[in-house]
Amino acid sequence: MALSIRQPWAWLIVNGHKDIENRNWSTRVRGTIAVHASKGMTREEYGDAQALAEDQGVTLPAFDDLERGGIVGTVEIVDCVDQDASPWFFGDFGFVLKNAKPLPFQFLRGKLGFFPVEVEAPK
Repeated sequence: MALSIRQPWAWLIVNGHKDIENRNWSTRVRGTIAVHASKGMTREEYGDAQALAEDQGVTLPAFDDLERGGIVGTVEIVDCVDQDASPWFFGDFGFVLKNAKPLPFQFLRGKLGFFPVEVEAPK
């Protein structure tokens, strides 16, 4: 399964910085999923994420260096919560994340919600 996440949030997740993914819906999905970086990303969204990342001591890649429109890594969903002490939590629900791993970029059209994919392992 995969989940589309807008950049730079997808980069923050697969590089082990962001430990929760915020959604306005809950999930029972558990286990490793592919992280799909959505094509869309505005400069305003990037700036908001950059400010939060800097508060956590994380420097983002440049706006134009973030890959979009494909699989960028994997992460394990271990829980879904409606409150959490993580500085990355804001919203109705948070998917608690562990064991993030970046992968070489694989172009793939995204979809809403969880969707099935086949991810190639690095050689």
